[in-house]
Amino acid sequence: MQPKVIALIAAFAATVPLAHWMTGNIGTACVTDGPCLLPVGFGLGAPSGALAIGGILSAMFAAPALIFASVLAFVLAELADLASYAPLRKHSLMLAVFLSGVAGSIIDSAVFLWFAFGSLEFILSQVVGKAWMSLLVLAFLPFKQRAVK
Repeated sequence: MQPKVIALIAAFAATVPLAHWMTGNIGTACVTDGPCLLPVGFGLGAPSGALAIGGILSAMFAAPALIFASVLAFVLAELADLASYAPLRKHSLMLAVFLSGVAGSIIDSAVFLWFAFGSLEFILSQVVGKAWMSLLVLAFLPFKQRAVK
């Protein structure tokens, strides 16, 4: 077996204990006898270890600039999403979902494009595409709200 293959297998294997450690120690909120969570939008938190696995696995297939840009964009966009969603949710769930999604998509697009490619040339198309996805989610919210009641 080639040294590169051995190194890649070892790196992949190392993601598991790293993800477990992060899940127990890093997050914006830690659940008693549960995981530490990072916000992923819509008031939801995901175990922080998922970010470690995604970032490390990306390292096996993508250029370093793309990996850095992707992880940084994800973290900053989710923080912006959470910061805008939490206060707006008290007033209107529909408005909170849409505006927090737009805020997150603008931050995500700007950070990713700038750090990955040094250009914001495609920011408008990315933000518009992501806004369509936010609108699609909005279309399903009334059904979710009825199901919860």
